[in-house]
Amino acid sequence: MNVTSPETLFEQEFGLIADLVHAYAQERPRHPALIDEQRSLSYGELDQSMDRVAVALQRDRVGSGEAVAICAASCVDYGVVFLGALRAGVAVAPLSPSSTPESLVTMLADSASKILFLDESVAVALATVALPPGLQLVRLDRAPGVRSLDAWLAPAGGAPVPVAIAPDAPFNIIYSSGTTGTPKGIVQPHSMRWAHVRRARSFGYDREAVTICSTPLYSNTTLVSFFPAIAGGGSVVLMPKFEAGKFLELSQRHKVTHAMLVPVQYQRLMDRTDFDQFDLGSYRMKFCTSAPFAAALKSDILRRWPGGLIEYYGMTEGGGTCQLLAHEFPEKLHTVGKPVPGHDIRLIDEQGEEVAAGQIGEVVGRSPAMMKGYFNQPGKTAEAEWFDAAGNRFIRTGDVGRFDADGFLTLMDRRKDMIISGGFNIYPSDLEAVLFQHPAVRDGAVIGVPSKEWGETPVAFVVLRADALATADDIKQWTNERLGKTQRLSAVRLAAELPRSAIGKVLKRELRDQYSAA
Repeated sequence: MNVTSPETLFEQEFGLIADLVHAYAQERPRHPALIDEQRSLSYGELDQSMDRVAVALQRDRVGSGEAVAICAASCVDYGVVFLGALRAGVAVAPLSPSSTPESLVTMLADSASKILFLDESVAVALATVALPPGLQLVRLDRAPGVRSLDAWLAPAGGAPVPVAIAPDAPFNIIYSSGTTGTPKGIVQPHSMRWAHVRRARSFGYDREAVTICSTPLYSNTTLVSFFPAIAGGGSVVLMPKFEAGKFLELSQRHKVTHAMLVPVQYQRLMDRTDFDQFDLGSYRMKFCTSAPFAAALKSDILRRWPGGLIEYYGMTEGGGTCQLLAHEFPEKLHTVGKPVPGHDIRLIDEQGEEVAAGQIGEVVGRSPAMMKGYFNQPGKTAEAEWFDAAGNRFIRTGDVGRFDADGFLTLMDRRKDMIISGGFNIYPSDLEAVLFQHPAVRDGAVIGVPSKEWGETPVAFVVLRADALATADDIKQWTNERLGKTQRLSAVRLAAELPRSAIGKVLKRELRDQYSAA
């Protein structure tokens, strides 16, 4: 493989992350690349391991453009397999271990994965179902009596046959709705990932950066931090599971500079009584995405946690992305920021027409970073697309928002979560913003439930703070005193915790099911 400097590679409109790893391996082979609880791998070792993965895939006749799947907790070997597959031109389908066995089988069949790399917990879950014919299983946990990664890898020293990888070739297939519903495979091309890592360079992802990944590697939330860190030649600390105290300890020990967290993780960190005792002065930048991020929480982070804070709003499917540099615009913390350069964000009504300035509409976006489509689902792909008068393709988000006079986007809610009560549109996020101001409320969510009188009516699920004495009626009365007449809660339900996905999104469908069952 020819060696080109990372800087020269980044000057190209299109390049490969696997080539960047090789360049860093030649430049400083001993610098740590991947670190987990058990071991670390230098760039030289990572580059050689990627070659062994790529050679093994070619040996097993997994061709360029075909797919393999990974379903396991985050670890060094997860990163090795993912990056090695990319070197062979093989797309990776990272799957959620929390999916049902039936959903996993569906995703494996849909992606036509030739090999599944898994750990013990996933192997136990899949023992109850029939796997797609011909699927190879390779274990990442090195358990005795199973085909381990060490046994599967090609011998050290070999080199894979070079493959030409086009910009629109599939990089990965990320499945949405992997825990419930019908999974949809989002095909992200190499050009999309290249655009991400080039854009991320402006936020300090360089050779001395240390990034901690505390969300799962199957999530795009994690990958938009993981790949820029590797592309920049820095080090990545992988947490198999988020725990606030451990996160702070690792941040201090490794002098972490970058982190991508979801709002519920930020809340758990800031709630710790010992938070201010940790030395977090190494942080350059922190990021957040994937779920609503309360303005009060952003403000607390800016006050107590060194380094900048950036919120991203976008979709795994790509399209347009908004970015809020919270440390530069503290007066705009209630927004998700402005479209990033080169991204076109517009708002449309129910008829697909663009709304007037200052009006509410569904968010649609267009950018160089867009999915090719949903894998094997052209109908679903068409539903997710919107075309302007000039024929330009946009991705529909399903979110409802409004631009202010300065061009900052305020999100109202998911379109499907909007409540229509007595003919009035009610946005749960407006109610939640008031609810969170109650001193007894630690967490909460508002959903719409059927009502004979109004069609739908809002109900709040609330998690109280540990020392709180408030009742459900207390919170309902307090909140309704501060809401408009058409917005008032019809009920408040107390809960020990809210159901959340692995990346912190409140699963409102489960709350609706709980309410119906009760």
